Amino acid sequence: MLIHHARVFTGAGFDLALRIRLKKGAVAALGPALSPLPGEETVDLQGDYLLPGFVDTHIHGCLGWDMMAGEEALRHMSRGLYDLGVAAFCPTTMSASLEDTRRALSGVRRVMDAPEPRGARVLGAHMEAPFLSADYAGAQQPEFFADPSWASFEDMTEGDPGRVRIITLAPERAGSRAFIRRAAEAGVRVSLGHTAAAAETVHRAADWGACRVTHTFNAQSPLHHRAPGAPGAALTDERLYCEMICDGIHLHRDTVRLILRCKGEKAVAVTDAMEAAGLTEGEYALGGQKVIVREGAARLQDGALAGSVLTMPQALQNLIHLFGIDPALACALCTSAPAESVGEKIIGHMAVGSPAPLTRWSGDWQMKGIMD
Repeated sequence: MLIHHARVFTGAGFDLALRIRLKKGAVAALGPALSPLPGEETVDLQGDYLLPGFVDTHIHGCLGWDMMAGEEALRHMSRGLYDLGVAAFCPTTMSASLEDTRRALSGVRRVMDAPEPRGARVLGAHMEAPFLSADYAGAQQPEFFADPSWASFEDMTEGDPGRVRIITLAPERAGSRAFIRRAAEAGVRVSLGHTAAAAETVHRAADWGACRVTHTFNAQSPLHHRAPGAPGAALTDERLYCEMICDGIHLHRDTVRLILRCKGEKAVAVTDAMEAAGLTEGEYALGGQKVIVREGAARLQDGALAGSVLTMPQALQNLIHLFGIDPALACALCTSAPAESVGEKIIGHMAVGSPAPLTRWSGDWQMKGIMD
């Protein structure tokens, strides 16, 4: 398929002259002078926007499936996310027993090794547990929390740390320094979250090798003018990418704009979605806990937020329409920035080899579908 007359997102802006060839589920070629091959389908996008596939680095579930259930659930998520325009994702764990954690991570490995033919690629798990602070547990279950230990991490991953792309931890916990350094050496991205850490501790964690902050401002020490806490350090430390849940519930409009003024394309849009994403309101579950979804928010029975029901297309629309962000930056936050935050240089970019689906958007930023 040769796509032309599209405003193609290149990472820096939009190029109406660029043509894109899709073949076997990936970008095969791009350039202004591409001509149709014999028998090749051509598609005129009539000036619509064309984006690389979304990358979601923090998602627990969607469409009735929770990644903690293992391989079958992950395969359903992969297929469903593809239809939403997601090219790749990091299925995200909850605090759980060793047995349950191993099952979830084993499913991640199996889907990585044998991907769904028409599904979003699994980049590796995002372990959002168990090395967290009980002071900022959020919807996580503190009875499973522990100090960081490479031995226990290897136990959970059954000696295969490569099935984990990101791990969230609280850097004030004993053992964090050694663990962060070991994880960074092994290629596991360390993200700081569910933490009571002071700003100084966050900066030290970046010295040790941490490179991300999990759902910035949520489930972490607050920003105060004399004690800037985890958010203050996250916003000012150039080494750290900052996740944002842009559902209009987790973060105020001004907070989103503050993060972007400080971080630019080192801000990362994530959904932090749970199994109710893409479904109707009602009662669901997250990490074995009852969750009530009402008026667009997912909450535990005590009222605490329990992830979100956000999707990546809605995140992009919110950034543009709700938060007033420049469309080019908004597109980067949902595609290239999350990819780069986990070391991906092709996925999430309009480049040869970047996987389908691509997403098509109208001039007023309404999603018109996917292209593969």
